[in-house]
Amino acid sequence: MKIAVVGTGISGLSIANMLNKQHEVKLFERAPKAGGLIKCERVQDCLFHKVGGHVFNAKNTEVLDWFWSHFDRENEFVKAKRKAKVFFNNAIIGYPIENYIYLFDKETIKKIIPELLTLQCQPKRSPFEYDNFESFLQNSFGNTLYETYFKPYNRKIWQTDLSTVAMEWLEGKLPMPNIQDIFESNILREEEDNMVHSTFYYPKENGSQFIVDRLKQGLDITTDAEVTEITKNGEQLQLPSGESFDKMIYCGDVRKLPKFCKDILSEAGVDVSAIEQLRSNGTSNLFCETDDNDISWLYIPQDFTKAHRIIYTGNFSDSNNRGSARKTCVVEFSGKVDYDTMVEEIKKLPGNLSPISYNYEPNSYVIQDKQTRKLIQDAKAALKQKNIYLLGRFAEWEYYNMDKAIEASFNLHKEISE
Repeated sequence: MKIAVVGTGISGLSIANMLNKQHEVKLFERAPKAGGLIKCERVQDCLFHKVGGHVFNAKNTEVLDWFWSHFDRENEFVKAKRKAKVFFNNAIIGYPIENYIYLFDKETIKKIIPELLTLQCQPKRSPFEYDNFESFLQNSFGNTLYETYFKPYNRKIWQTDLSTVAMEWLEGKLPMPNIQDIFESNILREEEDNMVHSTFYYPKENGSQFIVDRLKQGLDITTDAEVTEITKNGEQLQLPSGESFDKMIYCGDVRKLPKFCKDILSEAGVDVSAIEQLRSNGTSNLFCETDDNDISWLYIPQDFTKAHRIIYTGNFSDSNNRGSARKTCVVEFSGKVDYDTMVEEIKKLPGNLSPISYNYEPNSYVIQDKQTRKLIQDAKAALKQKNIYLLGRFAEWEYYNMDKAIEASFNLHKEISE
């Protein structure tokens, strides 16, 4: 078959590689450069992850085997232990924060302990029995920990009422809290090693851009080519380039589907206006030099600053700091924050931060409500009937990490190959 893939993030590149051996695949990218959210650039010979700090690991052996078939794990990657911390009350403490309650002030500890004991005596509930994200957090950690950490931190990121956020997005992304483990961690004071991606792999050179550059080899990619219009050419789909395809895989923003696709959805009874109103957050990222440290991620819950985390990408590989005598990091803010404001905000943070560059990404985090998954499922079913498939974080409206994006590509590859 002749297949068009719209979008060249990790999802588009993965599915194209999977299909390319048996089919004629052509990719279209609206930006000047392939890579989507995981692309990087060198600034003063230091590596800037322009949106987040992307690393790789997976629990799915099929994903692992496929990924390492494209890379030399021993010679091209470093294996690192995730060392996350929290900047809280002007001190750097361990993560997850509930394992470090003993570092809180005495009065707060006296509130947290009886709440946890009460929760421990209640019947166990599946996370997906809770009506929303706020209810889950309150009933998993108690109101004091919720108000002290979970509420301010998550509101910083999502910039929305947590009671409107569905629980499904959490599946497979975070370990479920266990009250006994919380007490044991605070008494034994051992490092947490069960977190998602507690260890990860990272390219020795050029970070996730190295992954993009390898996966795009041998693929037919047209950049600066936004697909805004589709027409029917017999049984095939015709794109603005004039080329016709048997199938199309759309990895772009589902809210911006071409009119042809939206007409299909309308005819199938799918609420197009609800899709167009799906919520997302962008991120503003300030690339900085920082003092030496051994941290991977530093989470910042309190409202003394607009920043919500620092990603110490300079600790992932020494080559990321090649143009500086210091380490480098990315300070991340939710939403659009102007450069001058970010420069003022980093003065409140540890590490004697000094700005190098900055980037604003209009869409980086997707936000689901209770109707989102059903809405997208209906859209996927309707489009599939016309040989159009949705894939990726913004097409499927799922908060995919790299491994989950590859896993979704596997599932679609099987579906198309049946």
